[in-house]
Amino acid sequence: MDLDDVWRSIDSERLSLADLLDDLSPGEWETPSLCSGWLVRDVAAHLTQAHMGYRDALVGAVRARGSFDRMIRDAALRSGPLPPQECSRRIRAMAGSRRRAPMVSPLEPLIDVLVHGQDIAVPLGRQRPVPPVPAAVAAQRVWDMGFPFRARKRLAGLRLRATDGDLVLGEGAPVEGATGDLLLLVTGRTATVHRLSGEGVQRLPAAHGHRRDARRTT
Repeated sequence: MDLDDVWRSIDSERLSLADLLDDLSPGEWETPSLCSGWLVRDVAAHLTQAHMGYRDALVGAVRARGSFDRMIRDAALRSGPLPPQECSRRIRAMAGSRRRAPMVSPLEPLIDVLVHGQDIAVPLGRQRPVPPVPAAVAAQRVWDMGFPFRARKRLAGLRLRATDGDLVLGEGAPVEGATGDLLLLVTGRTATVHRLSGEGVQRLPAAHGHRRDARRTT
């Protein structure tokens, strides 16, 4: 994917996610997401902050005493409860913009919307297909970047191979599955491990229900 393709994918995912948020019931809005300690509404609020400026990012980092996870969590929770219509409106309004948060590449917003879309959809039992090509680009970026996911270290000794595309990551015992499920795996999600196959699966943390132990993304 070239840069224009990346941004077109981000726009498409944001628009479809906004449509999903518009369709959620009040109970779904209050459901725990795949992110530890975050409800669906917290993840949605986080996604509205993709255009955070340098000043807000700096203030957040200071308040969080340098903790990346705490900074992301606090920023989402400080924004206060946003009604679904406002979350979807803000996310939809980002379509067409190339603005991004400080110190991230255009691939981080792609990771964010793809993964957090599943953080919302999976525990709700909602079908939200993950496009294989953008997911492969996002997974490769996660694999290469190290912090905060440390996927290479966590999944050392495994060879991840997509069954719906060309993605291959790592070396060792095979783990195979859809690119979207491999993207969730490299970002620390275990809720779809049961969809994966291969000798290496037995080395992975088992999903207990929809285990919410994942790191936030950006």
